[in-house]
Amino acid sequence: MKVVVVAESFLPHMNGVTNSVLHVLAHLRRRGDQVTVIAPSDSLFDSNPLAEEIPDQPELCHGFPVIRVPSLPLPDYPKVRVAAGFVMRIRHILEDIRPDVVHVASPFVLGWRAIQAADALGLPTVSIYQTEVPTYAARYRLPWAEELLWQHVQRMHQASTLTLVPSSFCKNQLRERGIKRLKTWRRGVDLQRFNPGRRDESLRAQIAPHGEKLIGFVGRLAAEKQIEDLAVLDSLPGTRLVIIGNGPMESSLRRRLPNAYFAGFQSGDDLGAHVASLDVFVHPGEAETFCQTIQEAMAAAVPVVAVGRGGPLDLVDRGRTGWLYEPGDLPGLRSAVEHLVGDDDARASFSAAAHAEVQGRTWEAICNQLIGHYSRAVEVNSRLQAARAKRYIEEQNRLTGGFLSGF
Repeated sequence: MKVVVVAESFLPHMNGVTNSVLHVLAHLRRRGDQVTVIAPSDSLFDSNPLAEEIPDQPELCHGFPVIRVPSLPLPDYPKVRVAAGFVMRIRHILEDIRPDVVHVASPFVLGWRAIQAADALGLPTVSIYQTEVPTYAARYRLPWAEELLWQHVQRMHQASTLTLVPSSFCKNQLRERGIKRLKTWRRGVDLQRFNPGRRDESLRAQIAPHGEKLIGFVGRLAAEKQIEDLAVLDSLPGTRLVIIGNGPMESSLRRRLPNAYFAGFQSGDDLGAHVASLDVFVHPGEAETFCQTIQEAMAAAVPVVAVGRGGPLDLVDRGRTGWLYEPGDLPGLRSAVEHLVGDDDARASFSAAAHAEVQGRTWEAICNQLIGHYSRAVEVNSRLQAARAKRYIEEQNRLTGGFLSGF
């Protein structure tokens, strides 16, 4: 297939969206597909906003050309870029490539332009709902913006040929908003990188010199992750919090969690070792559409305690692979963690069940499902375009007294 991948977030900024896109690109490369990536640049000025063609020597990722469009940094989080530019710029790129399908990863600004451009050209779009941006509004002290943001989400996904959601919570959420053509597409997990064999006793001794049980969080240190809720665990006897990641809230979290160990950003096998060396994994963020880090912890045989909203509802089997607590119930969070760190037999049982639960969830299997969704989008788009043409002819016949009825 010929595919254009439009990534709202991309390298060098590493997050869940980027990680998923990289796995998709690797899979498409193995299949021999033709792919072009459109992504934000690192500057407002290092791309030509008037350019209409692929540059002669483009940046490559997994051997595929990457076309950068101008972008601006978020004021409070400069590592996150928001694309600038116009729909026409994306339309010209798509006209030049003429892809079979446009894959839109976590659309919001750049992705919305791509959806509009593809729609104008009659190209099918597969939009990946991956970030619950509207719920971030309250966390960033903009509660008045939440409904406006939901309206934008509705516009984007109603205009998409297919929308792929990562969890049953998200499917119900979007369905209640009147969005149709929803399919479930979850995420794979790297079972080589995340497995119990990477548990590192020397790392554990460095973090917990007195043999404390390690309670870990992995993710971006940002308001929507609600990491400050982990303050109820910071003084739990015989334990130590481990915060893995970086982000704009690091300084304030260091003050809120004075006993925690901040491991900073980790990647690759180092991340695998840090995760496998934990005793319990915790995730307090209520705005997770999937929560890949939970799946990675389970692959490393680490039981999970997470808030019972969003993606974790599908991932955590309460009382078998981990515990879920009600949003806002911080005593419940502490109680669940106390159970797992205080009962070695229960923790071992949960660990074994968590590890077994994710076996088979490889990126290879997940991306093969994605190819099926691409094909489905092509079929659906053909029907939608035929229906659109029929409506156009009927409207013109109405206006012209049946002039087009013979066509």
